[in-house]
Amino acid sequence: MLGRSDGHRPRYQYKLVATNKTSTMQRELQEAADQGCDYIGQTVFESMFGGKEVVSILQRDTDIKTPITYEYKLMATKKTSTLEKELQEAGDQGYTVLGMTVAKTLVGGTELVAITRRTVR
Repeated sequence: MLGRSDGHRPRYQYKLVATNKTSTMQRELQEAADQGCDYIGQTVFESMFGGKEVVSILQRDTDIKTPITYEYKLMATKKTSTLEKELQEAGDQGYTVLGMTVAKTLVGGTELVAITRRTVR
């Protein structure tokens, strides 16, 4: 978790989650959410190792003692029709779409990656 190093307690702490595997991204997003972090954005960048990774930015407000707990669900597919179906199903389960990126996969194709969440408490 990123924060200040000058001895003062920061108002916000940040966490970056970067991966080219959606299963890893979902797990790491959920772990961050369980620590009180909240999704604030995502992008795609090319790593030093030549691959493209989806990067999610999370923020934790240290002034909030009992943060809202979220459950995250990622969807990644090459077909918009599949993504539309999966997003509709997620919406029916109470998830809202937070962001979407187009990322190149390890095997050379492109994937639509959507991040959704719902409130647990």
